[in-house]
Amino acid sequence: MKEDKPRYSRVSDIIELVTLMNSKPNGITINDIMKEYNVSRRTAERMRDSVLNIFSNVDEIYVPEDDYKHWGFTSDYSIRHLLQFSPKEIANIEQLIRRTSNKELKKELGETVRKLKSFHSKNLNSIENNIELIMQTEGYAIRQMPQYKVNLNHIDIIRRALRESKCVRGIYHNKKRVIEPLGIIYGEKLYLAAREKEKGDGIYNYFLHKFENLELTNQDFDKGDFSLQDYTNRSFGIYQGEILNVKLSFSKELAEEAKNYNFHPTQKTKEEKDGTVTVTFKASGSWEILWHVFKWGEGCKILSPKSLQNEYIKRLKNNLKNYEK
Repeated sequence: MKEDKPRYSRVSDIIELVTLMNSKPNGITINDIMKEYNVSRRTAERMRDSVLNIFSNVDEIYVPEDDYKHWGFTSDYSIRHLLQFSPKEIANIEQLIRRTSNKELKKELGETVRKLKSFHSKNLNSIENNIELIMQTEGYAIRQMPQYKVNLNHIDIIRRALRESKCVRGIYHNKKRVIEPLGIIYGEKLYLAAREKEKGDGIYNYFLHKFENLELTNQDFDKGDFSLQDYTNRSFGIYQGEILNVKLSFSKELAEEAKNYNFHPTQKTKEEKDGTVTVTFKASGSWEILWHVFKWGEGCKILSPKSLQNEYIKRLKNNLKNYEK
């Protein structure tokens, strides 16, 4: 456990805590405060008590089937006068605009930035100058990736369908389809995880940019116990398939980088006696795993499964044929 923060940071922490409470419909627990601010239980209780002493409309909230006490705002309360968005926070979104390759999302994020700047209309010139300074001194390497035009109206329709558990109807690959949307997945492309009644109960990933004439229907559907997080965690990348028990070995030269790399939510990392690092995880999507292994170069070796190792060798040999005389 880290040492408690210096006294000078307490006021900002309390404002942040009020913001956190106000953003949670069921309020927050002492454990939430401990985790969010990395403080001891005693300090977390002091922070809660400080909020209770200042704000009369913060109460204990009853949450069914939860043994922990929750505290939050029990009536509508605006904390806008307590909040401000720093140049760095706004610049972070500006950097996201730079990074995304989707023109429609760039536009949507740009509108968000304008709304945030409107909170600082009285000193906007100073805010703009600070943002510009940050943008000039921080940047991202150019990433080579395809650009696809996604209809923002389609995204709004899908978001509403997800909230209301309604089917959507549209044209995909020149065919009229009725889709049960389960979640939007962001990657190099935008995907819609969904079911299609005509195909049965299977879950498929659809390219969002390939939908035409998408519209909301009045047809309800039950997504059951589907979890988008669990679904995406099963794959390495986007493609679903057979779950593989992957084991990779990284050379001593790559060991430090591999130890600090996020390969997959299920990964386990082990430092070997010879200085190499072994990484294991469970995931589907063999092609994306192989492509990732290739990017690490000769310092990365597939130890298992044997099927993945054989597929990697086969693809390398096929590529080498293009250079054989």
